[in-house]
Amino acid sequence: MSNEQIFNEVKRRRTFAIISHPDAGKTTLTEKLLLFSGAIQIAGSVKARKASRHATSDWMEIEKQRGISVASSVMQMEYRDCVINLLDTPGHQDFSEDTYRVLTAVDAALMVIDAANGVEPQTRRLLQVCRARNTPILTFVNKMDREVQEPLELMDEIERELGMGVVPFSWPVGMGKVFGGVMDLRKEQMRVFSPGEDRNRDDDEIIEGLTNPVYAERFGAAYEHAKHDIELVREAAPAFDEAEFLAGHQTPMFFGSAINNFGVREVLDALVDLAPAPGGRPAIQREVTPEEPKFSGVVFKIQANMDPAHRDRIAFVRVASGHFERGMRLKVTRSSKELRPNTVVSFLSQRRELLDEAYAGDIIGIPNHGVLQLGDTLTEGEPLQFTGLPFFAPEMFRTVEVADPLRTKQLKAGLQQLGEEGAIQVFRPVAASMLLLGAVGQLQFEVVAHRLEHEYGVKARITSSRFQVARWITCDEADGGERELKRFIDANSHRVAYDAVDAPTVLVEYAPELRAIEANWPKIKFHALREHAGLVFQKQLDG
Repeated sequence: MSNEQIFNEVKRRRTFAIISHPDAGKTTLTEKLLLFSGAIQIAGSVKARKASRHATSDWMEIEKQRGISVASSVMQMEYRDCVINLLDTPGHQDFSEDTYRVLTAVDAALMVIDAANGVEPQTRRLLQVCRARNTPILTFVNKMDREVQEPLELMDEIERELGMGVVPFSWPVGMGKVFGGVMDLRKEQMRVFSPGEDRNRDDDEIIEGLTNPVYAERFGAAYEHAKHDIELVREAAPAFDEAEFLAGHQTPMFFGSAINNFGVREVLDALVDLAPAPGGRPAIQREVTPEEPKFSGVVFKIQANMDPAHRDRIAFVRVASGHFERGMRLKVTRSSKELRPNTVVSFLSQRRELLDEAYAGDIIGIPNHGVLQLGDTLTEGEPLQFTGLPFFAPEMFRTVEVADPLRTKQLKAGLQQLGEEGAIQVFRPVAASMLLLGAVGQLQFEVVAHRLEHEYGVKARITSSRFQVARWITCDEADGGERELKRFIDANSHRVAYDAVDAPTVLVEYAPELRAIEANWPKIKFHALREHAGLVFQKQLDG
């Protein structure tokens, strides 16, 4: 394939993640974006735990039971001659590691804000990750059909809390029971609100002009209030600056009600018009540009048992450059093993389709049995290693043992797969037989126990652990390297464990104990953040 063909295909790609605090309506908006793009015909309900339909993006049994997202899911669709790769992330902070890794695979983010609650804690954390990577962000203020905060207050809060300039692309007329619709400030027209949940309608009423006398007659005080706000906003708000947006310093803001399909099409159009096509990605060796003819990609997620009947393991790969073709020879840089994947798939959540080709920006799924790990780089032969896939030191620890000793083998197999997947961090203590689990939040332990029972047929006893702090350990060659590291491990075997990629970790009960160890072993380096196996960084993300 010619470089020009690859270039044209790359320019058609838009790859973005949806981020928000739990219950802001993120998964509902995901459904409606699929609906408006034509990828699905009827949206699933995420309101009732026992609903016969569930969100297309929520495929795990536990997600359907609780009405929450606990795993990131990938969906591809076409809209206006663009190929859109949409990644729905868990909103709950207990699954933030999965979300952070997904954010390394996208070129933009869509931030969903609950208009009643404004900027919430998880929104701040996720935005910090986006800002650290200069990820462009679009903002959708949801639930305008309810009694919510004043739009000007929300705009001020976003600017103040998130440190970004806000440029309203639309403005609401009323809220709650008197929500009349939104003014499109760029097209100078109003889309009139009418409730309706499931189906994609193209018959929304449009009123032309920002000062049409019809507004005052139909919407009364709500219009007068909105008119005053719009005048203020047009005077005070900055003009949209594409460079500032692409640098993550300015965000276009839209209003709507995802559950009622309102404001969704405007967001979808903005993603096509404003979000960037795939850009270059840093590897240790060099910068890789998307238009290069040779294929390269990085594994940013592994999911076990998407199809429990087949005990499958899917590696989610973000294509970084070149043209992928089914059956082509690929090399895993870490292990130097060769792959010839013939059953590569694209996704609409749990629905899969065999894929023949892909380009930079696309997310492809490669079924494998442990050959691929999180952070692995795949190329046509060049020894590249992409950077930036984070693993955070756990904040909570539990011991785990099998209730039925005859199922020990299944427990170890299940935990190995869930550890490699990144659903939980699994540690093998040097001087003890009982495995340790590490997590960011309590809900991770509950999900792992549920998945062990329902996907691997193992009832596990998860009990408290004395450990509270973990740090990965390394030693520079100049300070003795492997020999000094082995000396440390031998001397501290009662508190050292290995993780899923055999990275040595020191576990302690209290932070002062860690400080004492650091003082006694000045040549050993202690890390709260590590990347892919062997690549460890001391610097943590702010917050």
